[in-house]
Amino acid sequence: MRLLLVEDHAELAEWVARSLRHAGFVLDVLNRGDHADQSLRTERYDLVILDLSLPGLDGLEVLRRLRNRESGPDKPAPTPVLVLTARGSTEERVHGLNLGADDYLPKPFELAELEARIKALLRRAGNQVPLVRLGRLEFDTTTRMAVDGQALALTPRELAVLEALLARVGRPVAREALFEKVFEFDADARVEAIEIYVSRLRKKLEGAGVAINTLRGLGYLLAEKPAA
Repeated sequence: MRLLLVEDHAELAEWVARSLRHAGFVLDVLNRGDHADQSLRTERYDLVILDLSLPGLDGLEVLRRLRNRESGPDKPAPTPVLVLTARGSTEERVHGLNLGADDYLPKPFELAELEARIKALLRRAGNQVPLVRLGRLEFDTTTRMAVDGQALALTPRELAVLEALLARVGRPVAREALFEKVFEFDADARVEAIEIYVSRLRKKLEGAGVAINTLRGLGYLLAEKPAA
């Protein structure tokens, strides 16, 4: 499952992102409403977690534009949207629900409740947890990564790298893009650190029937190994 978190409070975004990635979700994080609006025009997400008080564009306007694009015949099913807000008025909640929000979660909140609401919205939308298979590697947001049914022991950052590669199987992922996903909240990290995690993953994926290939100037590509 690929989620989008739009939250301008850096510490809260880091806290939520770390928890959801640990739960096995693939997550993009943005901190501006206008950036979220642009991303939602070109990318498809299984669910959006949307703050209301955002720079660039208010969260309610982001929601309104998303629903306008999704309306009409031959359009994809509406993207579930969970709104996070410190604004507590009933009038505003009703306004957001009328614009197309699927659920509201007031701040402060517990991570367990956030995760439970996300899973409930995904079930309601018919987005049952998909099983991704590549070679002998399997992945879903419940069992995480496994080879032949046996769970892989991956660190959170190794998991984040593998999730990003799985999201673009057969297509290269730039080293810089991997770095941004894995180290987005670590100001002291260097892009070269990605090579360390890729090397560790290659060792852990030996015998899984997949390969992480290095494409000079393009990045890394995850692909199934050809049958011997």
